[in-house]
Amino acid sequence: MDPVTRSVLTCPSCGAQSVEEMPADACVYFFECKACRARLRPKPGDCCVFCSYGSVKCPPVQRQSGCCKGSSATS
Repeated sequence: MDPVTRSVLTCPSCGAQSVEEMPADACVYFFECKACRARLRPKPGDCCVFCSYGSVKCPPVQRQSGCCKGSSATS
């Protein structure tokens, strides 16, 4: 089964939501909220912002291939 590559990120600071495309093979460690400019970081124990604040976990976690190996910064 192919992983879902879109996730709705919800900002923990202001509650704004945005639909974002997730990289298939990398983590997104930081994300800037488009509404309030807060810089989102993964919660302790999570590998990326999608695992912490997204409606869907990142593709590597969905595939159960462990935590992401690369990194990707998005803003």
